[in-house]
Amino acid sequence: MISKLQEKMNSYQRVWAEIDLDAIWENMIHMKENIAPETKILAVIKTDGYGHGGVPIARMLEDVDFMFGYAAATYEEAHVLREASVKKPILILGYTFPYCYEEMIREEIRPAVYRRDTVEELAEAAAKAGKKAKVHIKVDTGMGRIGITPDDEGLDFVKFVMEHPGLEVEGIFTHFAKSDEADKTSANHQLELFQNFIDRIQSELGLEIPVKHCSNSAGILELPQANMNLVRAGITLYGLWPSNEVKKEMPLKPVMSLKSHVVYVKTIEKGTQVSYGGTYEAPEKRVIATIPVGYGDGYPRLLSGKGYVLIHGKRAPITGRVCMDQFMVDVTDIMPVAMGDEVTLIGTDGAEKITMEQLGDLSGRFNYELACDISKRVPRAFVKNGEIVATKDYFTDYE
Repeated sequence: MISKLQEKMNSYQRVWAEIDLDAIWENMIHMKENIAPETKILAVIKTDGYGHGGVPIARMLEDVDFMFGYAAATYEEAHVLREASVKKPILILGYTFPYCYEEMIREEIRPAVYRRDTVEELAEAAAKAGKKAKVHIKVDTGMGRIGITPDDEGLDFVKFVMEHPGLEVEGIFTHFAKSDEADKTSANHQLELFQNFIDRIQSELGLEIPVKHCSNSAGILELPQANMNLVRAGITLYGLWPSNEVKKEMPLKPVMSLKSHVVYVKTIEKGTQVSYGGTYEAPEKRVIATIPVGYGDGYPRLLSGKGYVLIHGKRAPITGRVCMDQFMVDVTDIMPVAMGDEVTLIGTDGAEKITMEQLGDLSGRFNYELACDISKRVPRAFVKNGEIVATKDYFTDYE
């Protein structure tokens, strides 16, 4: 009898992303080993866990003692986690809009604060909700995005927050702009500004903020002096590198693989053109296979004529332009290739592998971007101990 998971996988023949939950855990352990024993980790699972699946990842980490909680980008992302029975603290890293304040406080979701109007509106919402709003103060030490400045004006803001009894300052944080560069001068300067500001808050306002954090993934890898008592694990959680400049000494394991199947194989004659614009013209008789995946699935069109896939553990170069829903590859040198053969677009097949970093280099894009852009048209299959334990798709998203 076919299980429900097997039935699901049978419907995923066109394309699917495999999410290795064991790799998530391995990466988390390696990061924990690289920080101070007392430092906890905040798992950044915004954008649905960088396209990997935020809810299954949060559920897996929920009972880990060194996990402080999770970071999201929006209230909606945080709310989804709460609806999935995730209990640990959730911090919203960006701006939250007033419509959600009361519900956010009831759900004990922590907003980042750096605007006076936000503080006042949160205080009003806290009174209506009948409980305090736990907040993290955002400090801009050089990112130039959001946050208070680490100076007298910023100190006045912290004092302003303290004057609102409906708010509880649980944390304070900043964000490195250049920690993923080989030269750490900028990151160290930001760290100094942040630490000095925290010292002023304590000495001049008498406030000891419990949770302090500034390290992102690159900081976890290379800035032990920035551990504080919390670090934010983002891209490294998914086995991807923050940049090409960081030292790749930690044994990170990529979490996502992207797979498909060959749906058509044909032989073409010399001079035959392939795909839109005829940018590929066969130099001789060639065997071409069609893969039913395209930029509508988040597979970069910029890989046209540059990228490759793996079939039978060998590279098959892309011929012509990647279409919205299909692209073609040259399998002449790896025959026999048949319809139904598995294709690896990202991941490992035998001794060969294709990483998001490699695809980023070939397409002129960013590994973060590639992961986040794998669209909801691509179902996710979650793997643990070599077995598929859960799936996620939007095939019945009728509303």
